[in-house]
Amino acid sequence: MTLKIKNLSKKYDDNWIVRDISLEIPRGEILGLFGATGAGKSTLMRVISGLEKAHEGTISFESIELTDKPCEEKGFLFPNVTNQSFWKETFNTQQASQLADGIGQSLALDDALKNAQTVLLLDNQFCYMDRKIRDLKARAIRQTIKEKNLSVIFSTNDYEEIFLVCNRVAVLDGGSVVQIGTPREVYQNPVSAVVADYTGRSNLFRAKRLSSSKTDTPEFLTLEGDHRLFTGKAGECSLGAVDEEALLLIRPEHISISFGASFPEDNLLKAEITQINYQGATTLIQLEANGLILEALVLRLVGLNVGDKCVVGLPPDRIRVFKE
Repeated sequence: MTLKIKNLSKKYDDNWIVRDISLEIPRGEILGLFGATGAGKSTLMRVISGLEKAHEGTISFESIELTDKPCEEKGFLFPNVTNQSFWKETFNTQQASQLADGIGQSLALDDALKNAQTVLLLDNQFCYMDRKIRDLKARAIRQTIKEKNLSVIFSTNDYEEIFLVCNRVAVLDGGSVVQIGTPREVYQNPVSAVVADYTGRSNLFRAKRLSSSKTDTPEFLTLEGDHRLFTGKAGECSLGAVDEEALLLIRPEHISISFGASFPEDNLLKAEITQINYQGATTLIQLEANGLILEALVLRLVGLNVGDKCVVGLPPDRIRVFKE
């Protein structure tokens, strides 16, 4: 009992908006559709719903071919949750302005969860909601999908919402799916620098490989700051040739800051704190290490001040290598 999308493509004139997309969403699962603005998410959702016709590919549910049928004949529900006139018609208000945007969107979602029977398509679902309403509705989505055993596609350009709602995520870039996995797998092991940049804060910097591809701990020299860094073992296809440029990635939460002894194997660099951005539960620290700019994320701001000299550690097993 699965929603199957196979080799789906859509173009306007000669411009392919989505190309050769294949996805499977079993009942009881919420698949996140994630990408930057313009990646093709909304177009794909409209094609799946039947509001737009596909140029290539098929859509089926529980082995029933549904490609060319409109949304209501498919049995799919695709509420226009960002449209104020939809709220007015659905909730019998005289004017759309009588409903705050977030409340109208919340009511539209409640109505969709009540009426969905098989497949529910949610596009940009939380765009008008504040954090409190969003968190409540995320729990309502998960609970309803479990109780009604729905297949759900949840489209957004906010990866925090993917973590909040989805079982799996498909990342779109340039109209194609470039990575599929659990939200945690994709965040921790992005297949490219583009996916890493889309899914969360990243320190991305260029470096040249110095060591053989056969070593378990490849060595690089950063182009900014001339720092020698070791990384975890990487596939030869991502390493490139010796002296070729590569992109190194480390998430801010994986960088350590200290003022004394640390583990020398953690790629220790001397740095200066150049900026401190308090963000509530966390604090984002900007550092400069001989021209190399880094960001570190810390839970507690203790003894850190702009202008302080410190030592930062970049654990090799936390550094990802991407071919330029």
